[in-house]
Amino acid sequence: MLIGRREEADALLACLRSDKAHFVAVTGRRRVGKTFLVREVLGEHFTFYATGLAKATQRRQLEEFAEALRLYGLPKAETPKDWFAAFRTLRELIELSPQAKNVVFLDELPWMDTRRSEFVSALESFWNGWASGRSDVLLVVCGSATSWLVGNLFHNTGGLHNRVTRRINLEPFTLSECQEFLTANRVVMSTSDLLEAYMIFGGVPYYLDLLEPRFSLAQNVGRVCFAAGGQLRTEFDALYASLFQHSERHVQVVRAIAEKRKGLTRAELIKATKLPNGGQLTKTLRELEQSGFIAKVRPFNRKERGTLYQLVDFFTLFHLTFIENSAPDTDFWLKYSSGPAHSAWTGNSFELVCQAHLPQLLAQMGIGAVITTASSWRSAQSDPGAQIDLVIERADNVINLCEMKYSPDLFSIDKSLDKTMRYRRAAFIEETRTRKAVHLTLITPFGLKRNQYSDSIQSQVIMQNIIT
Repeated sequence: MLIGRREEADALLACLRSDKAHFVAVTGRRRVGKTFLVREVLGEHFTFYATGLAKATQRRQLEEFAEALRLYGLPKAETPKDWFAAFRTLRELIELSPQAKNVVFLDELPWMDTRRSEFVSALESFWNGWASGRSDVLLVVCGSATSWLVGNLFHNTGGLHNRVTRRINLEPFTLSECQEFLTANRVVMSTSDLLEAYMIFGGVPYYLDLLEPRFSLAQNVGRVCFAAGGQLRTEFDALYASLFQHSERHVQVVRAIAEKRKGLTRAELIKATKLPNGGQLTKTLRELEQSGFIAKVRPFNRKERGTLYQLVDFFTLFHLTFIENSAPDTDFWLKYSSGPAHSAWTGNSFELVCQAHLPQLLAQMGIGAVITTASSWRSAQSDPGAQIDLVIERADNVINLCEMKYSPDLFSIDKSLDKTMRYRRAAFIEETRTRKAVHLTLITPFGLKRNQYSDSIQSQVIMQNIIT
C-alpha cells in the first residue's frame, strides 16, 4: 500500500498512458522508497527489471542482467560480452513483447556503471538509437547515488543531454505521512513520540518499518540503533560508502557541520576540516546537497555571501550525536530519554523538523498561496549577537521572524525569552532597514500558554495540527 506519493504515482501513470516513449529518472535519498514506488505503480507492466549490484565487477553485473533477461522471457539468453550486447538483447526481448507499453526498470543504475564499462555509451545507444523512436517503451531508472544521475543524465553534455523526459524526486515522508505509515503498521505513538521518531529517523520509510508495535519508541530505538546487532547500528558507514566514491571526504564534511547546528559557511568549513578550497570541495558539497544530507541556508537579503551549509539528514545527526560513541546497550535510549541532555537535543532537532515542513507551516499560517522566501539572519553589529534561524519574507509586505521551541506541553514564554525575542526583532529592523511589517511567529508542538508575555507574538503554528 502506498503512503503519500500521490503526485509521483500520477506522474508514472501519465508516462505509462502516453502515446510516446518516456525516459523517467527517479531520484531520492537511499532507503526513501524509490524501488517500492516503481514496483507498486508499474510492477504489473514490467517487460524487464534488473538491478545493479553494489561494488560488483562488470562481469558480475552482466551475469545478473542476463539472468533477468532469462526470467522475463529469453530462457536461452547468454551472458553478454559487454553492455552494448546487453542492450541489444534487451531490444530483442521488447520486440517479442505483446504489451502495448513495455516498462523497462533499471534499478540502482549507478552501480551498473563500473570502471571502463562504457555503460553510459551503451545506454545512450539503446535510447537514442532505438527506444526513443518507439511509442511502446517506458524506461524507468533510479539510484540512490543522485550525484551520478545528475552528472551522467541530467547534466550530460553528450548524447544523453536532455534525454530524460521526466524526473521524479522522492522526498522522505512528512510528519502526517509518518503517522499514516505507522498506523498502517499498527504502531501507536503519541504526538511527542512521533516528533521524536522524526528527529531520529527523519521520515525515511525503511527506518520506520523497523519499528515493532509491541515496543515503545524508546525500546524500538534501543533495539534497532543501540543493540549489538541492531539493524541501524552500522547504517551510517554503509550509507555513505554506498553513495559516494571517496566517501571519507563526505563524512569529514558532515562531521564538521554536525558540530555547529546552525551551520557553517564555506570558509568556516574549510577551517574546521582543513580541506583545500577548490573544485574537489565544491564537488563534495554539491553531492551531499543533491543526496539530501546537507542544505544551503541563504542569509536574508543576500544571494551567496554568507551562505550556511546545514546538516539536514536526521539519521546522520543522530548517529554522530549518540550511536557512534555508545557501547552496545539495548536499554541506552530508555535511560537517556529521561535525562536532562535529552531536552537539549530535542530542542535543537525540533528546529530541523520545522524547517523540513516549511510548506505545511506556511499553510497553517494561512499564507500558502503567498509568494515567500525563506532564509536565515545573523546580526553583524549587535552586541550581544543575534541570530534568527527562519525568516519568512512575504510578498504581502510582511516578514515573519520564527522562533521554534520544543515543549512536551503548552509552551510558556517567560520574561527572559520575551526580552530576547524583542531584542532580536529590534536588531533585525535596525540592521536590515526593512519597511515591511515584522511579525514574531512562535512554532511549538502543542501551542502557546497564555500569560503576560504571550501578546508579543503575532502568530503561532502548532505542529500537532500539521500531523492530524
